[in-house]
Amino acid sequence: MKNLFRGALCCKEKSFVNVLTYAVTLVLATLLFVGCQKEAIKTSAGESQEINKASVSPEGDVVNDYGLPSQTVWELQQARAATARYRDIKNAIKDGYSNINVDVPNMGHHFMNTKLVDGTFDIRKPEILVYNGLDAGNPELVAVEYAIPLTDPLPEGFTGSADVWKGDSGFPFWLVHAWVWKFNPDGPFNWTNPTVDLD
Repeated sequence: MKNLFRGALCCKEKSFVNVLTYAVTLVLATLLFVGCQKEAIKTSAGESQEINKASVSPEGDVVNDYGLPSQTVWELQQARAATARYRDIKNAIKDGYSNINVDVPNMGHHFMNTKLVDGTFDIRKPEILVYNGLDAGNPELVAVEYAIPLTDPLPEGFTGSADVWKGDSGFPFWLVHAWVWKFNPDGPFNWTNPTVDLD
């Protein structure tokens, strides 16, 4: 009788342990699933908000509402990150950029680093920085520009076909702008930006 009682108790303990293990596993799996769902929703909402913010931001956030490939957007972000220190024009001058007196309406004032003109397209090392507000004494970095000598082949440039290089600007370079610091309603690679003047 004692053996029967012990056997039943043992089975009940095993059964209880199995049920408890199952319940704990189920609760943990549910929490993990709900946690992942919330994270996915946050990520999606965050990405959507970032894109919307970029499409209207006067701060010049990189945009992706022109159908640009994600790789191109990433490259624009790299150009922006690499030139953040040049928002202060003193840093640009200190690093070898100088005013080349090319002042174009709807484009800006151009500062070039001739040491970077080596026939190589490097997203993180634009040959030219474009500023607005120089005449008013409040220079604002609005774009970067890449310059490859015309004697070199047309550069591949950014991923995709949105960056149209010009070789007929009157300068001995293939040139392309990237509006990484000032939102351009005409697109991040458009030659001019209607929101930029020379003031």
